[in-house]
Amino acid sequence: MSGKRVTVRELAQAASVSIGTVSRALKGKPGLSAQTRATVLRVAQERGYDVGKLRSAKPRRVLFLYNRQIDSLGTNQFYSVVLHGAETACREAGVSLSLMSVAAGDDVVAQVRRHEAEALLAVGFFENETLAAMRESELPLVLADHFHGDLRCINVDNVGGALSATKHLLEGGAKRPAMIVGPLSHNSVALRARGFRRALFEAGRLADPELEMAMNMALHYDEAGRDAMRRLLALPVRPDAVFAFNDSTALGAIEVCNDAGLRVPEDIRIVGYDDIDAASRSQPTLSTVRVDKEALGRDSASALIEGNTSAGELLLPVELIVRDSSAWK
Repeated sequence: MSGKRVTVRELAQAASVSIGTVSRALKGKPGLSAQTRATVLRVAQERGYDVGKLRSAKPRRVLFLYNRQIDSLGTNQFYSVVLHGAETACREAGVSLSLMSVAAGDDVVAQVRRHEAEALLAVGFFENETLAAMRESELPLVLADHFHGDLRCINVDNVGGALSATKHLLEGGAKRPAMIVGPLSHNSVALRARGFRRALFEAGRLADPELEMAMNMALHYDEAGRDAMRRLLALPVRPDAVFAFNDSTALGAIEVCNDAGLRVPEDIRIVGYDDIDAASRSQPTLSTVRVDKEALGRDSASALIEGNTSAGELLLPVELIVRDSSAWK
């Protein structure tokens, strides 16, 4: 049989293994038993497959995975831009990109096989169970906006961004800066909380637990942010500045302050994180930490395409953007 006509999928069927297992065996990647590797190599030799072709080839199909518990990808102002960056990198490299939502309990391996993916780009937070299922597919895997010590991860400088945002509030005269924080199980959220606390420590301020307001995730996401802001305003001594862990929450906090008759920034100053499009159009315009979301998607997809999937983390820089919501008066 001519090697040019034999596909990886046909080898997988003949060897009774997954496409990912064939890819790992022919590329000499770790994680397979000696028996499985020998079986795949024997079948490839019998069928005349050109092993060198696979070892030097980039993936032809990348699967973009996201957690369907987040907002619809089409309406999420952060991940929709990340997707655009990934799509740009794939298009320029002549690689196909498809989408799939997953959640805990899904048969991820079977779903990945149906997509005939050759590499996986997992974007955002995933439960450990779901990540383990992705790894069972044995395909090259890169995480974007998430962290796992055994995988290739592309993230932004969450600690540094939150540090600069909180320092900005302190330098502007904030005496009782507060933080609205989402689920700390999310790597980026936990790191932003760490940056907030580090800024207080470096300024010689004692952290006040009542000023670290966790969102009630039993509520709808948007309402959870507004609820957290209402609880901050209900304290015996309200905060005079707020760092919100993302822009959507910060914009909701501004609405709550407006409803309470407080002026932003005259009575309370607010900074968000991410620099979604709505941040520059709000009234007042929202100060935020700018994340290059396109670069996050583009660099993550490029790592897959270039075969740079060894364990490690790349941090992309962020930038504090000062607008009206925290302007010094």
